Amino acid sequence: MIRKKLFTTMGILGLCTALAMPAYAAETASQAETHHHDQAISGFIDYEEMQKTLLQIEKTSKGLVEVDVAGQSFEGRDIFTARVGTGDKVILIQSEIHGNEKTGTVALLNLLKELSNNSKQSQAIREEVTLVVMPQMNPDASVADKRANSMTWADVVADFPQLAGAEPAWNYYDDRVIQSYDYAANPGFDVNRDFNPDFDYVPEADDFPGSSNDPGWFITPEAQTSRDVYTALQEEFGNVDVFIDLHHQGKYYVAGTDNPVTLSLSAQFVPDPSTPEGAEYAEYADTYNYDFSRQLNVAAYESLQSHGNSVFSNISLYSQGLDLPGTALASYALNGSGTVLFEVRGQTQMMGHKEKGKLVKAVERGLTGIIEAVADGSVETLDPEVYETIPTTAYRPADL
Repeated sequence: MIRKKLFTTMGILGLCTALAMPAYAAETASQAETHHHDQAISGFIDYEEMQKTLLQIEKTSKGLVEVDVAGQSFEGRDIFTARVGTGDKVILIQSEIHGNEKTGTVALLNLLKELSNNSKQSQAIREEVTLVVMPQMNPDASVADKRANSMTWADVVADFPQLAGAEPAWNYYDDRVIQSYDYAANPGFDVNRDFNPDFDYVPEADDFPGSSNDPGWFITPEAQTSRDVYTALQEEFGNVDVFIDLHHQGKYYVAGTDNPVTLSLSAQFVPDPSTPEGAEYAEYADTYNYDFSRQLNVAAYESLQSHGNSVFSNISLYSQGLDLPGTALASYALNGSGTVLFEVRGQTQMMGHKEKGKLVKAVERGLTGIIEAVADGSVETLDPEVYETIPTTAYRPADL
């Protein structure tokens, strides 16, 4: 059965930063959200199916997988976690913080099935690792097949009266945003900008509207739930060793080639707090571990490359030099987690069933490479400088 687990709210945190061109660089109000209803999401698992699948996995696992309700979305849909393993190395993975980026959810459900089987490898991983996944963590957006959630600025002010008179957050999608989805009629927030490295932050009017290189505010219930899952794991284990966020991007190329990128990876979302460039984050210098994040990315990259010239080829490094403290990746990295961004090629409207299957497998293979390397400790032997040799992502505006 699904148990309601209400995580303790530790303050109200902040909303912030944006992904860009590619998705984590600076988004603008006129950036197009390619929407999709022809191929659409029929080939992907929907919210109701996801719940049924989680329950089935929990049942067939005979107690190895524990499914909980961690919180609710703005529209009242349950946000789920599924947990497998009893090890002291903690890995947290979330998908569909943008509701039209769906391959990650399929990959996570497949991963849960694999890790709850009786193979010796799965048993060994479970002994070393506690894996917690949050599939479709922005369910309102998932159901509506859109990027943003369904919360209005008026709803925010109702929850936080001190914001009355403040300018709406910069990542609020309304009539200022020109996209194929009608945000003028159905506004909402890009939840992936609603994070703050200070988990006790309380929203202040002076911090709005903010910008992509400012921390966010945790004003959306979806981001609050992610934070509460994270902080509960911190309290239980002392640290969340690894955090992975699963996304989609547009059509990009491996730099210097004509090869479309299958999957981009990244370990960098804020400047290193121990450097002059990252001086504003100096209070996190003792917890930030960029080398470990790079080792995790190398583990994923080498796992994918080990399969040779196949669907796992054409892996690139996402845009670097970013300063996005309002993303979950940046906020959790500053608080001690090794972090990995996955960005698979294309939005769901671009995918037929064959393409979808290939990209899901690429995500699964990359995730498995990380989990296995963490479980057996081999990630610690990887040279973080290999990260700097991964080919970069090139952007071709004419092809988008």
